[in-house]
Amino acid sequence: MAPALTESVGLRDATFRVPHKTDAGHNKENLIGYAYEKDPELKGTDKIAPATYPNYLPVWDNETARYPPLTLFEHYDHGKDADPKFPDLFPKGGPAKVDEITPFIGSEVHNVQLSKLSQAGKDQLALYVAQRRVVAFRDQDFASLPIQEVVDYAGYFGRHHIHQTSGAPKGFPEIHLVFRGADDRTGANFLEKRTNTITWHSDVTFEKQPPGTTFLYVLDGPTTGGDTLFADMAQAYRRLSPEFQKRLHGLKAVHSGVEQVNASLNGGGIARRDPVTSEHPIVRTHPVTGEKALYVNPQFTRHIVGYKKEESDYLLKFLFDHIALSQDLQARIRWKKGTVVVWDNRLAAHSAVFDWEDGQRRHIARLTPQAEQPYETPFEG
Repeated sequence: MAPALTESVGLRDATFRVPHKTDAGHNKENLIGYAYEKDPELKGTDKIAPATYPNYLPVWDNETARYPPLTLFEHYDHGKDADPKFPDLFPKGGPAKVDEITPFIGSEVHNVQLSKLSQAGKDQLALYVAQRRVVAFRDQDFASLPIQEVVDYAGYFGRHHIHQTSGAPKGFPEIHLVFRGADDRTGANFLEKRTNTITWHSDVTFEKQPPGTTFLYVLDGPTTGGDTLFADMAQAYRRLSPEFQKRLHGLKAVHSGVEQVNASLNGGGIARRDPVTSEHPIVRTHPVTGEKALYVNPQFTRHIVGYKKEESDYLLKFLFDHIALSQDLQARIRWKKGTVVVWDNRLAAHSAVFDWEDGQRRHIARLTPQAEQPYETPFEG
């Protein structure tokens, strides 16, 4: 799931329900769990302006047929071709300004226009993002470019993932939209059942080939709030004792997309494909940096293969708490107009912060190139 308001689910698989056809109404678009009114988004209200980019409003009008299952493909990570001195990403003597948010994770970059990078610059972008986990590029032009240009740009980094339930801009199913419209009060309703809105995850880890280098760019956002948290999963692995690391190696966990589809269907939404489950190593290796990282998350990881329920729940809870409570391996990204956030889904987990309650619009687009099948290399001690 993208960094949106979602509720964590349990640690066991659920039964998939047969999809049903829905009709959200003449002037409404159905969005998992609620329907948004088109007019306030197009015309605005007395409290909020019209959507800045109406061509990015979510639609579900291309769902006349089911998508076929995703097939395996051979992924090539262009970070392997990158010059580690980053001469094309950050030219010597150029105007680029880089601020590291924390020592381990997160950078903020000014005066680098992503859309103008050469192929070498894109290769270096992939490597730099893997090293820094998440990078916020300010004052970007992604949102104002023709949508196809942005889709083509992200396609350099891998095969586009098409989300199984979310809305997308008309004609561009490759784009997953994180959208809460004008005067939406979902956050207040959510907090009636929970004490916080944090849902740590890596995107769509239930796929056989989950994403690698990933792009989010803001279209509209609240004046304050709605930040995104990121956690360094390689650093989380390194924080564990050698004996504990050794015990995790060789273990696999089941990641499930069933609950996400059921949540969509139960809310009157859609399912583009039959949901899948996958087994992935709990410790995965990055194909470019060679780093090992934890690869579990409470949003999609259900249980550890070969463990009894109580054993699996106990170990997963420890790992989930370790990731969530280690603020010293996390970074917080604030969304500002023109921001593009690029991160490596193999090395970072994230969560939205749903802390604005005055009905302001939060509208963000995600492009999610798939990467290799997760694998692990031997424990090195």
